[in-house]
Amino acid sequence: MLKQYETVFIMTPVLSDDQMKEAVGKFKAILTENGANIIHEENWGLRKLAYPIQKKTTGFYHLIEYTAQGDLIAKIEVAFKRDERILRFLTVSLDKHAKAYSEKKRTKGFDKKPALNPVV
Repeated sequence: MLKQYETVFIMTPVLSDDQMKEAVGKFKAILTENGANIIHEENWGLRKLAYPIQKKTTGFYHLIEYTAQGDLIAKIEVAFKRDERILRFLTVSLDKHAKAYSEKKRTKGFDKKPALNPVV
């Protein structure tokens, strides 16, 4: 049974743009070769870390949302652990509410600012 997952990973900030794209391509290839369907991906760019990791204070963030079999998660996480360019990663399984929120976010179906209370 296919489930929907979201993986965010942080790459070391010393990578060039080409090296970063190659690393992302490697992980996307692992997913697609093992039967995953990539739904959405976002490059969040270089961001400041909340705390230093391996003496680094910034990192390149990248998000991939996909559907896959559960056993693929172990394979992709082993690949993350073996790659020295990856500082941290997190994979979460999306429930129906998270899927709905993600779909809304992708289609820009919600306002960024909350609506003001109307005067009656």
